[in-house]
Amino acid sequence: MQSHWQRKPLLVRQAIPGFSPLLSRSALFDLATREEVESRLVIGDLGGQRDWQLQRGPFKRRAFPKFTERDWTLLVQGVDLHHDAVARLMQQFRFVPDARLDDVMISYATDGGGVGPHFDSYDVFLLQAHGQRRWRIGRQKSLVLKPGLPLKILERFEPEHDWVLEPGDMLYLPPGYAHEGTAVGECMTYSIGFRVPQKGDLARELLARLSDDAPEMLGETLYRDAGQAAVTRAAEIPAAMQAFAHEVMARATRDEQALARALGEYLTEPKAQVWFEASPRPRRLRAVTLDRRSRMMYDRHHVFLNGESWRAAGADARLMRRLADARCLSAQELVQASPEALDLLRDWCADGWLQPTVVSRD
Repeated sequence: MQSHWQRKPLLVRQAIPGFSPLLSRSALFDLATREEVESRLVIGDLGGQRDWQLQRGPFKRRAFPKFTERDWTLLVQGVDLHHDAVARLMQQFRFVPDARLDDVMISYATDGGGVGPHFDSYDVFLLQAHGQRRWRIGRQKSLVLKPGLPLKILERFEPEHDWVLEPGDMLYLPPGYAHEGTAVGECMTYSIGFRVPQKGDLARELLARLSDDAPEMLGETLYRDAGQAAVTRAAEIPAAMQAFAHEVMARATRDEQALARALGEYLTEPKAQVWFEASPRPRRLRAVTLDRRSRMMYDRHHVFLNGESWRAAGADARLMRRLADARCLSAQELVQASPEALDLLRDWCADGWLQPTVVSRD
């Protein structure tokens, strides 16, 4: 974290010794047939013999090329949302804050398969799971892309390093570092990706969330221009109205707690393809575990879960923070919960956000 994170690449041989795929090739392809799973199929150009092709899932099984055909790749996004073992793998990367952790993508490729030389706007760990993949990487001066392609492929790629990764090997790449991965025979690679908020996107999300609370926060104060003289340039926006708008925006963003609440809700918002199944509300709990799809975080004054927020203080706040960090609470820990906290935990179980070990149900 001190010498490489967001600074320079790091190759770790046998980062996870003896690592092997957590789900089979068949199971990965089954995921790509499902409506709620984001997947892509990339067919390479075979050294210029054909055009690059990009198709988006869900796919029919018969839509995939033959495994004996060279130069194609299946990319399945967010596998951690659908597979417990992959979700547990992602937990091993929580030395980076959850606010940055995004998802695990799995790519399967036949010999020569890849997506061309490109760069990403996020941090990524590339963990080899099966077979071999050749990675060429380098700082890129020119970011000009090849025109007319369905993929963002660099026009001129100048690699500085060339490595072949075996199962268990892992390569870290910071944002903007150009790279090209090519399968050496059949291979499978796990990409653990991290979100990198951009100022424009973050401002848009936070302002949208703050606007929901604006009437309550700002009141219904009306713009007033009593005493204004008649004008001869009717199309000119009055300076007083500009000042009024500036004051409104300043007041809307001045409340640090409101801004912190909006940020926490945004960071824990489930992805669009995620939904939870409601279940009967348990009457008593023995232990609880966060559902693998749940995103839970906290700050000094709030607890956030799946896009919602609660004020939190005292012993209950410490308990909820423990749940967020450990993603589970034992029976011994639940004994410390107040009746109000237990009610909230039961509500979350009914919503499908928590998985309970129950004693009995209503």
